[in-house]
Amino acid sequence: METINHEFFELFEQLGLPSSEPEIRSFINRHRPLPGGVKITEAPFWTPEQARLLEELLAQDADWAEVVDSLNVALH
Repeated sequence: METINHEFFELFEQLGLPSSEPEIRSFINRHRPLPGGVKITEAPFWTPEQARLLEELLAQDADWAEVVDSLNVALH
């Protein structure tokens, strides 16, 4: 089975967010740091649809879980 490595910009596109490098940096800078006990899927800035998508990506697809985990680290 082939592993696919997704990039931040692809995750942002999936979430319906601006996905250029400066826009991603701005988003992360605007929303960090998340308190230590807050899961990425529970962050207050996601819409319910975005939070649900993140949960689904983490639960069912290891290819996406890696980039979601990277975003989690960046936000904490």
